[in-house]
Amino acid sequence: MRGFIVGTLATAVAFAAMTWLLKPNIAYAGEPIGLIGIALVAGVVNGLIKPVVKLLSLPIRLMTLGLFGLVINAAMLLLIAFLSDKIDGVNFTIGGFPPDLSLQAFAWALIGSIVLSVINTAIGLVIPD
Repeated sequence: MRGFIVGTLATAVAFAAMTWLLKPNIAYAGEPIGLIGIALVAGVVNGLIKPVVKLLSLPIRLMTLGLFGLVINAAMLLLIAFLSDKIDGVNFTIGGFPPDLSLQAFAWALIGSIVLSVINTAIGLVIPD
């Protein structure tokens, strides 16, 4: 239970840092408790949906030598933004998405997923499992 709470809080801090670094293109407008909601949504998406998508995209990931994984991470970040938008009081947007899905939103999701990975790695080095 402690690991779940620490992991959720670490993810919330990572999302806060990402939105702070990439303002105004990736923005969060809401109470700090809403970041925990985003972290929970991210946990569900990364635990349930991402493994299925990675398995189904295995041939294209092999052909691109794993670079398609960046596209998967960006798509999962857009999915997190879409699902977080359904929570009251949480306004998490990526390049205007939701509601407007565009190439700019996808590009910012790609940048955001890279920044989020770097932040999560740094947090993981400080806070052991």
